[in-house]
Amino acid sequence: MTTSELISFDSAAAASILRRACGLAGLNADGAELVRLGDHAVFRLDRGRVVSRVGRHADRLPSVRREVAVAQWLAAEDYPAARLTTEAEQPVVVDGHPVTFWEGLGDGETYASTREMGELLRRLHQLEAPPFSLPELRPFAKVDRRLKRAVLREDTHVYLSALAQELSAEYDGLEFALPPGLLHGDYNIGNVLLDADELPTVIDLDGFVVGPREWDLTQTAMYYDSFGWHTEAEYTDFVEGYGFDVRQWSGYSVLRSVRELLMVTWLAQNAGTNPRAAEEVEKRVESLRSGGSRRDWAPF
Repeated sequence: MTTSELISFDSAAAASILRRACGLAGLNADGAELVRLGDHAVFRLDRGRVVSRVGRHADRLPSVRREVAVAQWLAAEDYPAARLTTEAEQPVVVDGHPVTFWEGLGDGETYASTREMGELLRRLHQLEAPPFSLPELRPFAKVDRRLKRAVLREDTHVYLSALAQELSAEYDGLEFALPPGLLHGDYNIGNVLLDADELPTVIDLDGFVVGPREWDLTQTAMYYDSFGWHTEAEYTDFVEGYGFDVRQWSGYSVLRSVRELLMVTWLAQNAGTNPRAAEEVEKRVESLRSGGSRRDWAPF
């Protein structure tokens, strides 16, 4: 573990790394606005014309290098995805933290329709493999890595670790309905935005892997049936756009549970520095323990 990894990765630490990266890339960090803090800290620069992603740990470097390769490949394929800026060779690395810079998309807050999401995902899944290798999907690797670093109550940590082992065994026994192939890895409404011309564009490209295509379909399904974040009409549009309803597949509930676990452990990374996040983690864990509704999970 590097020295920088021993320091808490909070908003102040991320902003400090960003300022140094901007200096190396010839960009101005003044007025940078933090948008999200998770596996990456995401900032808007230059009034939203540039978006920067700061990796939480040095172990993010391989996936960020792959993200850069994916972005360049998708641009060559003319697929509507986030585009890198050209100011510097990327990623810029500061104390092991990989930092990338991307072209801003409109206001950065306008989402595509669910039908557009389904159509773009179908188009993505139909692409030929890129001219470089992609890793296999390993969803529980992220869980293990996050739990090792999360500041949690001991009983919460024990419960989440046991749940991960249980779900890993169930996942290994799944029989998938769709052929495996290229995956975005984190395909949801928050990662499909409208650009300045109101055209849908896929962002967050660091999770590209190969694996079961049902994985990319599950988040939109659970956002509808578990959380109520999509209406029935919106989910129907997504299914019609893609051409397959993952909720009708027998293994859907297992993938949904794995995704819920990932949502909890993603947030747990901030539990040690953010009391609101720590409270939300405990609330989510209680609903997992009891089998209660997920409808009161607060978006982060």
